[in-house]
Amino acid sequence: MAGRSVSGEPLVSAEWLAAHLGDTRPRLIDIRSVVDGGARAAYEQAHIPGSVHTDYVKDGWRATKGMATGMLPDATALSALFGRLGLTPDQHVVIVSAGTSAGDFSAAARVYWTLRMARHARLSILDGGMAAWVADPARAVERGAGVTPQPTNYPVRFDPAFRAELADVERAVSARNEILLDSRAIAFFQGRDKSPQALRAGRLPGAIQLEHGRTFDADKRRLKTSAELRTLFAGVGAAPTIHYCNTGQQAATTWFVLSELFGRPGNRLYDGSMSEWTEDAARPVETG
Repeated sequence: MAGRSVSGEPLVSAEWLAAHLGDTRPRLIDIRSVVDGGARAAYEQAHIPGSVHTDYVKDGWRATKGMATGMLPDATALSALFGRLGLTPDQHVVIVSAGTSAGDFSAAARVYWTLRMARHARLSILDGGMAAWVADPARAVERGAGVTPQPTNYPVRFDPAFRAELADVERAVSARNEILLDSRAIAFFQGRDKSPQALRAGRLPGAIQLEHGRTFDADKRRLKTSAELRTLFAGVGAAPTIHYCNTGQQAATTWFVLSELFGRPGNRLYDGSMSEWTEDAARPVETG
């Protein structure tokens, strides 16, 4: 697997983190929110020593623009968010989710993508999240309000290599020269169901489907093995790929697998996804 963190991997185990908390001193970002049943209260009940908390839902990791509820925030907003967390560009950031579901992992992958967009190089997701950490009672946890990081001035400059904007998707739909990978459930892909964030049911014309939840081992509550993931993605093809869903969260998982775990170039996340695409009735959708 390709990696950009000091561990050599964008996905690190609880065992690795326990062994390196003292020497590399990674910046641990706990993203638990009300969606996963945690939020601030769960963090204060138990968190990994030294971690700081940010609520993925409430703290501005995604912005609403028109109907699109999952857009990348502007550089100024992200700079302020990163600054409140005490981030600096040289830190190794490890993202800690609740570790309970495929949707929980997709939130971590979306935070990872946002930091990659801001050109943060040293990033990892904790495989299995907080659930994996507390699975071993010998691992230390802290309780209470946690650390208050020293605010920083984080310079955000976006890297366009990881994002597909609306115009890029319009060109791809017209030219059929990129893979459009729909990470939603089959009912959404076929147009039998519709997200409240989308004005019309259906998919991007010419898209193929690979549900993001298929990447997740529900019994082990973590991503499937590298071998299993390679088998799962074997039919996707090697062409440049645009990943999308309804609001740009679920698709962060398939982007993470191909771009970060497999190191495949040309993978971009369409954060606007179907919520933005369907705002204009002139933009085509396919069903069936």
